[in-house]
Amino acid sequence: MKIQASALIALFSSIGICSRTSAFTQPPELRRGGVLLHELKYSNVGRSKHFVLLKNASSLTRRYASEKEEDSGGPLSKGIDSVSWLPSVIGDTEPSNISSVRNGAAILPLFPLGGIVYTPNSEHILNIFEPRYRKMYSDILMNGTKRFVVSMSHPEEQGRFAETGVLFELEDLKEVSEQTKDQIKYVCNHRVTGRVKLHRIINPQDWESRETYLTVEGTIYDDTGKDEEENDGKSNIVVSAAETKLSAGESALKQSFASLVEIQHELEEDVRFTRASVDALAVADGPGENGLWQTIRLWQAYADQRLVARQNELQKNFQDKLQEFLTKEKGLEQDQLPSTVGFQDLSPELQNEVKALQKRMGIELQPLILESTLTMQKILEAKAHEDRCDLLRYFIDAERKRLSARKTLREIFSSYETSVTSDDIPAEEQIYDKLPRPPDTSKDDTSLFDDPDAFQ
Repeated sequence: MKIQASALIALFSSIGICSRTSAFTQPPELRRGGVLLHELKYSNVGRSKHFVLLKNASSLTRRYASEKEEDSGGPLSKGIDSVSWLPSVIGDTEPSNISSVRNGAAILPLFPLGGIVYTPNSEHILNIFEPRYRKMYSDILMNGTKRFVVSMSHPEEQGRFAETGVLFELEDLKEVSEQTKDQIKYVCNHRVTGRVKLHRIINPQDWESRETYLTVEGTIYDDTGKDEEENDGKSNIVVSAAETKLSAGESALKQSFASLVEIQHELEEDVRFTRASVDALAVADGPGENGLWQTIRLWQAYADQRLVARQNELQKNFQDKLQEFLTKEKGLEQDQLPSTVGFQDLSPELQNEVKALQKRMGIELQPLILESTLTMQKILEAKAHEDRCDLLRYFIDAERKRLSARKTLREIFSSYETSVTSDDIPAEEQIYDKLPRPPDTSKDDTSLFDDPDAFQ
């Protein structure tokens, strides 16, 4: 077991927090503290860091649904079952008839990638080493399609995948077998060009045998805007003129976002959107800088950074003790701190703290990770642009309500402090100093970047 030794480096990388390029305000310790803010690269099925945390998570999901859904009809009210899944391939030994493909569908390779949800019009890097996926890349290069489906794995059931995935198109591939002693075959760049509705697994028997990759029958929904580009000039002019007029759903989404940003700044949240991002929020249908998918990725990044912030908060006390142990008991200077420290090299007291912290982080962060994953998958499943606007607005409103409750509690404590003085209570009954106090926000260490393009 290895532990990051530097005080401002994330201790448990096994938590699996994935941070994407973000446009909201990050506290200084996140921006300069060595927390890895790059995209996690996955190269195997069902073994991603997210997947490990999501195992046996149905109870957490049900708890989240009961505590945070105000009505039984909320989009995540059914927990994990709120999103649609294909039947499990475990035990299915009968191949499907490939000759009976439905109209408009295609046969595509499937690459399940744990518990992370990808979105259209984004770019990703994968490291490929497993034999069946080496074969998959060789096949898509040979037949010239250069594309495959990526779908999220079920958090509890092996061999079960989300019904809605995304289409990865290969843009660049590097052979790195020699440099990595054949541990990794390819390093590949991809672009997500659309969503795919998966209808069935063609060869379920190959999942357990691992002899080759799975293939699926799926319907592709292009999200690159190519269809609009094929319109004649007159149609394009009409579309351009209409772009400035927001639909009812788009307007409601911008209003909800503005309300959320306002309360974030009132509470001086460590992770918050800039005020400038309100006017620049992208809500339009289609790809590009003004497209809603930009804002959906922004929301995903916000959820990621909330996880990072909470992780850092949980770790901070231990990191201080770890630094003290290395500098005082080991006699190291600040510039001599190693990048990793063996678990057995710690004192028994610190070893116990590591175990307790690891357990606490798992308990507290698992529901947040699950919530973020299901949120993004639910949005990905939405059939129409207005449906995606409504779903995103729902989740933004839920966050606003959470912060409103916090604001109310803060006001209660503030009014208590101003209305009750020590002169009003006998000395023997004074328990004022034992009451919990709201955090001191008089010193704001969070930097703001009110740039019109802050959200991009």
